[in-house]
Amino acid sequence: MSQSNAHNEYLDQVIEQQQKIDMELRPKKVAQRQMAATASTTEMGAAPGRPRHGQEAIGVAPGHGVDYRITGFWRWRTVVVPPNAYVVHTRRGKEKPLHLGIGMSFPYNPFTDAFLVIPAAMQTIIINANCICAERQGVLVQAYVQWIVHDLETAYRRLDFSDPEDPMRVVNVQLREQAEAAIKDKVATMGIDEVLSDKQPIIEELTLRLRSVAEGNRDVPDGRPSGLGLKIVTVQIKEAVVSSTTLWENLQKPFRVQREQVARLAELEKERLIGARQLQDRRDREQAELQTAAVIEQLRAEQERERWSRETQEKQRRQKLEQEALRVAERERADTAIAQREQELRQALEALALERRRIDGELSAAELRRAGQASGQELQRQARQGELDLDDMAAAAELERERRRVEAFRLRRAVENDLSAAHLHELLLQHLPEIASALPAPRELRALSITGDESAAALRPLLGLFAGIAELLEGNGRGRAPAAANETGASGD
Repeated sequence: MSQSNAHNEYLDQVIEQQQKIDMELRPKKVAQRQMAATASTTEMGAAPGRPRHGQEAIGVAPGHGVDYRITGFWRWRTVVVPPNAYVVHTRRGKEKPLHLGIGMSFPYNPFTDAFLVIPAAMQTIIINANCICAERQGVLVQAYVQWIVHDLETAYRRLDFSDPEDPMRVVNVQLREQAEAAIKDKVATMGIDEVLSDKQPIIEELTLRLRSVAEGNRDVPDGRPSGLGLKIVTVQIKEAVVSSTTLWENLQKPFRVQREQVARLAELEKERLIGARQLQDRRDREQAELQTAAVIEQLRAEQERERWSRETQEKQRRQKLEQEALRVAERERADTAIAQREQELRQALEALALERRRIDGELSAAELRRAGQASGQELQRQARQGELDLDDMAAAAELERERRRVEAFRLRRAVENDLSAAHLHELLLQHLPEIASALPAPRELRALSITGDESAAALRPLLGLFAGIAELLEGNGRGRAPAAANETGASGD
């Protein structure tokens, strides 16, 4: 295959993978339109492959890149913005925007207002830079840059976000151009081995240039920002591929030759080790066969000796067994006679033991009878003593009861002797309400007025009744006092 017809498959795979990633990073609607445009181009006969420098395969279709909504009608409309999008709302005659921020919905008059809706999410730019290194060889450097809008007030003034379908398209193209220029400048000062082995210098140079362009110099004398209002999040180099297939193969040849040399030496070492191992195995096998034959002869001799030894030992063992059988028979006969004698002695001992137990039982019964008689007498004596104790206790109790009765009678007499006539009058006065409540209720009430002799004659029977009651009470008091005195004297005697 000649150099002109050589085909770098690895380079084609890298470019195809990069296009796929670029397609996935685009918004969904833009990616669908690009796929449709690519399909139509293929149907028209265009040869598929990687796009040329600066060429974009994006179709034109109505719509907008950010999913915002406009509600209302005529002058009274409202723009509803998603929370992950920046908004710049201006009005005719106003120098500054009316609304400037993220996720801000606002009223909108289409005759006097204008607005921009910019995605606030992080953007990713895929870069394919066809570079020339210091050795004048082509190198494809594949990188990606991620950035976000940091200062919206500066960004919307200095950048173009007017594309309704993809507001970030122009900015991404501009940053891509800046990144490709920076990569090409850095790779031009590096050798091809440096580009393929160490990509850190390229990353540092690309990061420095993009940040100086996007973020600007913060130490400005007047304090105004000098950048574009963007912030570079990360810069990475994914691949660095040599464009020439022949050069790529030549770069790989030293390593491949070295690996092939190591593999061939390893193969020769393997063959040498295998041959030496085969000779060693053959020598070991023949030596093992000779040793096995000697061992077999030795085993046969040992087996013959063992067989003769076994036969001799078997004869001796049989003789010993016969003698042992005779000795065992004699010992068994002697043991049988001894066992019979021992059996007779045991029977005699058992009879003596039975007789002794009978005698011991009789002695125990006699002892029990004597003990029973003694315990019966003791029980009778204790019963008689218990009866005497009970009689004494009953007599003492009766005496105590009699003494308590006498004491109660004496106290009763003392109380009755202490009752005087005045005390009886006082008790009568205390019980008069009870006596009056017990009398029958009078049917009529008569009032008597004693004014003359006739009235005195009429009341004389009633006065006599009261006088009789008084004499009766006094007589009871006098009669009871001498009787109480007599009783007290008798109890004292």
